[in-house]
Amino acid sequence: MLYSKEVDHVLNEEVWLVANQKLLAKMLAEYKYEGMIHPEVTGESENGKVYELMVSDGKKYRFTAKPRLFDSLDVEPHTVEVSVEGNWVKAKSAIELLLDIQPMIGMSAETAGHLIKELNHTLLADAHLLMKDSNPADELIHEDYSKIEGEMSGHPWITYNKGRIGFGYDDYLAFAPENQQEVKLLWIAVHKDNASFQSVEGLTFEKVIEDELDETEVSRFEAVLAEKGLKRADYFFMPIHEWQWKNVIIQTFPEDLAMDRIIALGEGDDRYLPQQSIRTFANQTDKTKNHVKVPMSILNTLVYRGLPSERTLIAPRITAFIKGIYENDPFLKEECRVILPGEIASINYAHPQYEQLKHAPYQYLEMLGVIWRESIYTYLEEGEQAVTLAALNHVDKNGKPFIHSLVEQSGLTAEEWMKDFFGIVMNPLLHYLYQYGTVFSPHGQNTILVLKNHKPYRLAVKDFVDDVNISDQPFEELSGLTDDLKAVLRSEPPEGLTQFIFTGLFICHLRYLSNVLDRSGLMNERTFWGLLARSIKDYQAKFPELEERFKLFDFFKPELTKLCLNRNRMVDYGYAEGDDRPHASEFGKVDNGLALFQLIEK
Repeated sequence: MLYSKEVDHVLNEEVWLVANQKLLAKMLAEYKYEGMIHPEVTGESENGKVYELMVSDGKKYRFTAKPRLFDSLDVEPHTVEVSVEGNWVKAKSAIELLLDIQPMIGMSAETAGHLIKELNHTLLADAHLLMKDSNPADELIHEDYSKIEGEMSGHPWITYNKGRIGFGYDDYLAFAPENQQEVKLLWIAVHKDNASFQSVEGLTFEKVIEDELDETEVSRFEAVLAEKGLKRADYFFMPIHEWQWKNVIIQTFPEDLAMDRIIALGEGDDRYLPQQSIRTFANQTDKTKNHVKVPMSILNTLVYRGLPSERTLIAPRITAFIKGIYENDPFLKEECRVILPGEIASINYAHPQYEQLKHAPYQYLEMLGVIWRESIYTYLEEGEQAVTLAALNHVDKNGKPFIHSLVEQSGLTAEEWMKDFFGIVMNPLLHYLYQYGTVFSPHGQNTILVLKNHKPYRLAVKDFVDDVNISDQPFEELSGLTDDLKAVLRSEPPEGLTQFIFTGLFICHLRYLSNVLDRSGLMNERTFWGLLARSIKDYQAKFPELEERFKLFDFFKPELTKLCLNRNRMVDYGYAEGDDRPHASEFGKVDNGLALFQLIEK
């Protein structure tokens, strides 16, 4: 199949140019932030400062940008030009820029080759988004949580954010979240000798299946086993993604299939929408049913999107730990009323050969498993609406920000809205950190804002299994943790723990939200960051007994270590096949914009 209709619809010179201009602006801003390129100011215009970047003796780039706090730039896409032998013309190719800076930043040809593929995949997806018949912001704010997810454009910081290595074009059309195609999950049976089921206390495997499958589905699946002369009691039923089955399971687990350790059962009846992480699915047939997280062994952003076996195994215990804190803390439970959709059950199936291989590349230990997470819908009360923080960065095709529409509908001023927002978001995150030495990674997908009458009302945080870490300090609150939990949660020194909020939320999300508000004239960036600083000080004023920990986890230091996501792929890690997932690179220091507000009175 040629997909000529789809290709012709999205790929033309005008759309391709716009997609490249947007990506060029993002590359220039983020590579400058990460210290890979060093453009110099050569002048000023009414829209900002004019920068030039020399890439070779006869070639340079020019663009207009507004300097922002945290060493950042807000680059105007339409201003990016390239000069060859003194003639300035509009820059039209993001990949040309990549090739131009390759020798400057020390990127290998192997890495550049793979990255060209990822950037082309990203540009193709961006072209689809440009041609998508998407809802204007004024309508989108009334849309359902799982539908809003499909309007997002990917990671705001990583420039190759829709690389999805492993997907064919047919897979992209069928499974990419922005295409909003409902899917059915496949189901398999895995032998209990080779698989393990874990759950929160009191939840049985039988109850999980009763909640996920109706009697007709169960009977149909049992009949498959009976036809083979196999006993239902010897197997766990588990959902998998069609792509994983066709591309990974059949080819990589053939012995298990031959020996009836894995049995194909058929397709489930429920329909799901993929969320931004691609591998997490929200049930559309019954929204109160669990969200399902399954491995998809595609390379996207920094990592393969599998399910790490050690974290899958312990996911329900991490949920019990996080919820145990909540249940015993009146501030979190009664004042914040924070929502914690838990990873309540999981199945892990270990590969028989890769599990025996020392230092096996990590992706081969993440191929077959499932995590069931409580649905956010089961926590919402009358009049409440959930949106990920990522949605607040969304700007519609008419240039109107999603958050602008929310502010208008709320009846609040932008400053009142953001003051409420920071209080709602920061209080529970800071309390877990300061009081319990425990931190989430509250980036735009993990952190969910619950609105009421379009106003910030409550916070929800998800994805404990991948993104909860603890302090390495001898806190009494952590003394009861078992060694195996500590090993999976990972202990971090004070600045390392602070970074989960500083980089995960401030740099990875709020940096862009500040730009959206400033560009739209809703709020200048100093007011924005001042309100954030105020919310931190307000929390600290409520809990003066934690003052030593405020110093330990200090958000107002003049500089913090700069963590880099693009640099990790492009320079440090490349496309290596290591035994551990790549992590953000450390490179230099970032000037902390919050230090300007250190002297706010409590």
